Amino acid sequence: MKVVVNLKAYPCDPVGVATAAREVADETGADIAVAPQAAHLDRVADTGVETWAQHVSAVEHGSHTGSTLAEAAADAGATGTLLNHSERRLKLADIDAALDAAERAGLDTCVCANNPDQIGAVAALGPDAVAVEPPELIGTGTPVSKADPDVVTDAVAAAEAVDDSVSVYCGAGISTGEDLTSARELGAEGVLLASGVAKADDPKAALADLVAPL
Repeated sequence: MKVVVNLKAYPCDPVGVATAAREVADETGADIAVAPQAAHLDRVADTGVETWAQHVSAVEHGSHTGSTLAEAAADAGATGTLLNHSERRLKLADIDAALDAAERAGLDTCVCANNPDQIGAVAALGPDAVAVEPPELIGTGTPVSKADPDVVTDAVAAAEAVDDSVSVYCGAGISTGEDLTSARELGAEGVLLASGVAKADDPKAALADLVAPL
């Protein structure tokens, strides 16, 4: 199971969370990545944890002020990127172009989507993974695997129908080992979470609890 911790723009210590994630990964063998703000990519990567960008822009080198260039994210130490998070939605054509940008830079990709129909659409673009995240459950502490497990199983089926090489992750409300186990039982190959770790008083303990079932 892949575990991607999105730090969003929370007022946490990105290096502290990254160090905790690296230690838990080293101690347990869990596959954990941390996605910090773009300005913190190099500092997080320096901890040795697998580091992902929260977003890369659908641009090449050129006059694109304010964009997050995929090559710049890779130069800073990122090895993967999230795309189309519900808080950073993209048009389908822009997702496609951003995937091209990530491929140029050698970044792994996970495209987020709200529901199984959208999962099928983005899986057709050829990302490494997709993540189903009903936006109404993000940050609630109620995982989609409990609130509506059919969303996860239907997302897995939708991705498999298009391209069975695309992994499906489960997001929204994930915070405990029980949530991770439920996601795995429903067919997910990873989880995407944020506040459960980024807002935790003890990020290392939160991560250790999360991956304990593995």
